Amino acid sequence: MYRDSFKILIGEGMVLLCLALAWRFLHVGGLLIVGSVWIFLMILTLRFFRDPDRRVPRGEGLIVSPADGRVVYVGESALLPFVEGRVKEIAIYLSPWDVHVNRIPISGKVICIDYHPGRFFPAFKRKASERNEYNVIGIEGKIGTIFLKQIAGVVARRIVCQVHLGDRVWQGERFGIITFGSRVELYLPFSVTLRVMEGDRVKAGESIIGVNTGDR
Repeated sequence: MYRDSFKILIGEGMVLLCLALAWRFLHVGGLLIVGSVWIFLMILTLRFFRDPDRRVPRGEGLIVSPADGRVVYVGESALLPFVEGRVKEIAIYLSPWDVHVNRIPISGKVICIDYHPGRFFPAFKRKASERNEYNVIGIEGKIGTIFLKQIAGVVARRIVCQVHLGDRVWQGERFGIITFGSRVELYLPFSVTLRVMEGDRVKAGESIIGVNTGDR
């Protein structure tokens, strides 16, 4: 389980206890239905905040996926405020059923963290990248500088980033979460050969997104 989930589960458990006590002493039949629905929501919370261990692949120049989900865009991008020149972009959509813990794609140093408030369009749509709430993380490693973009979705209302400017990070380690449906984009140097296509399913910290084939 993701560590931040315990506060939510404790809160949900307290509500369930209050419902059980109210049903026991007030004998209101409707509370039994409400309690059953609440238990179902707690099960969904447990599923959402699951945090399975991952076996991080080892190899020179490998870039692993920052998120679980479906690849919805693979292409080139330009004129981004946090990137100089053209880069390769991979966008991953995380449905409410996916694991939402985000992981570091390459080892390196955090050189940029840039949060922007915004709207909450469906995360699988392209316009969500520019208009939704998002957080950008830049990491400088052996292959050069890459950028991660955590993007909130319709239901998501909280982007969690647990790394700080200047931190040393390691490939495959957990660095944050976006709650309840979201999008993660990865911007890579042109020297990287991509290993994914649109429609592919990927796992954070385990699936190989690309391999660096050139010098910085």
